[in-house]
Amino acid sequence: MESIRRQNPQAALMSLEAAAASARSGFACLFSTADEYESALITERRAQGRYTQGRRSYWPLALFIGCALIVAGTVLLLL
Repeated sequence: MESIRRQNPQAALMSLEAAAASARSGFACLFSTADEYESALITERRAQGRYTQGRRSYWPLALFIGCALIVAGTVLLLL
């Protein structure tokens, strides 16, 4: 009976040690410096096509035209 009681704390301690070791390994970083991380990040984003020069956003032009129409409509209503 006493040997069973001794095994449980030992097993619990070993389980806690294994959990602590696996938790420590989860915080490991793949990159040794910030420059390596940024270089890998830029390379990945280029592979996804985020930094292409051919794509232009028309949102600023659309917003400008929309605001101009609102101002013109307001002026016409007030006259």
